[in-house]
Amino acid sequence: MTKTMFSYTKNILERVSFDPILFCKEVEKALKTLLPYEIELLAEWLFQYTKEKPELKQCRIYLT
Repeated sequence: MTKTMFSYTKNILERVSFDPILFCKEVEKALKTLLPYEIELLAEWLFQYTKEKPELKQCRIYLT
Protein backbone atom coordinates (compact mmCIF):
# COMPACT_ATOMS: atom_id res chain seq x y z
CA MET A 1 0.00 0.00 0.00
CA THR A 2 1.45 3.34 -0.99
CA LYS A 3 1.55 6.34 1.26
CA THR A 4 -0.10 9.47 -0.06
CA MET A 5 1.81 12.71 -0.25
CA PHE A 6 -0.60 14.18 2.29
CA SER A 7 0.17 11.42 4.82
CA TYR A 8 3.88 11.85 4.19
CA THR A 9 3.59 15.61 4.74
CA LYS A 10 1.70 15.17 8.00
CA ASN A 11 4.37 12.74 9.19
CA ILE A 12 7.15 15.23 8.41
CA LEU A 13 5.30 18.09 10.09
CA GLU A 14 4.72 16.06 13.23
CA ARG A 15 8.42 15.19 13.37
CA VAL A 16 9.62 18.79 13.03
CA SER A 17 7.00 20.35 15.29
CA PHE A 18 9.66 20.88 17.98
CA ASP A 19 11.02 23.81 15.93
CA PRO A 20 8.48 26.47 14.80
CA ILE A 21 10.78 27.88 12.11
CA LEU A 22 11.42 24.49 10.55
CA PHE A 23 7.73 23.65 10.86
CA CYS A 24 6.81 26.79 8.88
CA LYS A 25 9.38 25.99 6.19
CA GLU A 26 7.91 22.52 5.81
CA VAL A 27 4.39 23.96 5.56
CA GLU A 28 5.59 26.24 2.76
CA LYS A 29 7.20 23.30 0.95
CA ALA A 30 4.06 21.24 1.32
CA LEU A 31 1.93 23.96 -0.24
CA LYS A 32 4.14 23.87 -3.33
CA THR A 33 3.93 20.10 -3.78
CA LEU A 34 0.44 19.06 -2.68
CA LEU A 35 -2.59 18.92 -4.92
CA PRO A 36 -5.42 21.42 -4.31
CA TYR A 37 -7.65 18.94 -2.47
CA GLU A 38 -4.67 17.86 -0.34
CA ILE A 39 -4.02 21.49 0.60
CA GLU A 40 -7.59 21.70 1.91
CA LEU A 41 -6.98 18.58 3.99
CA LEU A 42 -3.70 20.01 5.23
CA ALA A 43 -5.41 23.24 6.27
CA GLU A 44 -8.00 21.35 8.30
CA TRP A 45 -5.33 19.16 9.88
CA LEU A 46 -3.06 22.12 10.60
CA PHE A 47 -5.78 24.09 12.40
CA GLN A 48 -6.54 21.06 14.58
CA TYR A 49 -2.88 20.21 15.20
CA THR A 50 -1.86 23.75 16.18
CA LYS A 51 -4.88 24.38 18.39
CA GLU A 52 -2.96 23.23 21.47
CA LYS A 53 0.44 24.46 20.26
CA PRO A 54 0.52 28.27 20.24
CA GLU A 55 4.14 28.39 19.08
CA LEU A 56 3.11 26.78 15.77
CA LYS A 57 0.02 28.90 15.09
CA GLN A 58 2.11 31.46 13.19
CA CYS A 59 2.34 29.01 10.29
CA ARG A 60 -1.39 29.30 9.63
CA ILE A 61 -0.75 32.51 7.67
CA TYR A 62 0.55 30.46 4.74
CA LEU A 63 -2.90 28.92 4.31
CA THR A 64 -4.84 32.16 3.95
